[in-house]
Amino acid sequence: MIDFTGAAPTTGSLDVRWIHGAPSSRRAHDPAIQVHRYDEHTVILRQSKSVNYEAPFLYLLFGNDRALLLDTGATADPARFPLRATVDRLIEEWLAGHPRPSYGLVVAHTHGHGDHFAGDGQFTGRPATTVVSHELDAVQRYFGFTGWPGQVVTFDLGGRVLEITGSPGHHPAAITVYDPWSGFLLTGDTVLPGRLYVDDPALFLASLDRMVEFAGSRTVTHVMGCHVEMTSRPGRDYPIGATYQPDERVLEMTMAQLTAVRAAAAAVAGQRGVHRFDDFIIYNDPGPGDVGKLMARGLAYRHSELRRLMAGAAAQKIRGLVSRH
Repeated sequence: MIDFTGAAPTTGSLDVRWIHGAPSSRRAHDPAIQVHRYDEHTVILRQSKSVNYEAPFLYLLFGNDRALLLDTGATADPARFPLRATVDRLIEEWLAGHPRPSYGLVVAHTHGHGDHFAGDGQFTGRPATTVVSHELDAVQRYFGFTGWPGQVVTFDLGGRVLEITGSPGHHPAAITVYDPWSGFLLTGDTVLPGRLYVDDPALFLASLDRMVEFAGSRTVTHVMGCHVEMTSRPGRDYPIGATYQPDERVLEMTMAQLTAVRAAAAAVAGQRGVHRFDDFIIYNDPGPGDVGKLMARGLAYRHSELRRLMAGAAAQKIRGLVSRH
């Protein structure tokens, strides 16, 4: 049996260059899913931007009795996004080093937006597997919440005991998961280096208050969200729909940044609109104009990419004609 408590938190590695898309489809050579082993029992996966621009991060945590897959990505089609095949392989490899007569898998979600549960269907019929619905009542029932959202419940993977609490505001069924083994505070889309979309500002701020208090009494090595949307320039994000992010921020955030998110949310409480900060942007109950500007910028990006690709194709054709004469 693996001791997940004596040496916690373990020392893992985030020395990784995440796949971040390509300047054109012809130069897209990223795998559909990037796999990074933070440590022997903790795996981070990223969906390719060539498959879906959201490029969410997923987390696979191994315990003695079962593994937890947190989120299933933005694409249902296993031919384009072979999530189950990848997870099956990772579990087989883990079991090769840690044989067990049986081993379970739980598939759950940080929250219920489509880019986090699209791959659920790939796990239908998988033996010894539970897929937890992303709906709030199902989340509450499965994890045993009786005092949502402030209650902290435990979820035992077999010696690796996670702590889970509710964090609505971005989405009604959003959760935050703390893993003592890795020290990860898994925050979904509530806290990440990107656009923080606030559906309910009061709930969002209350969740951040609880999150900071919760994390302050635990050893947090990294605050881990599910997307990267910020560039390396303070306050500057990539357009929505971007399929190429060569200068993106690192995924992991610090406790200081978590506290900064809470302070920023408090500072803009009651102020609808877009509020830019160095490491994140708060979309606080955005109005139609804010959403329109966001979408227009994304549309302009896609048009500029199309023009660039067409110009490149025309130049290549001209070079071919010249070479033949």
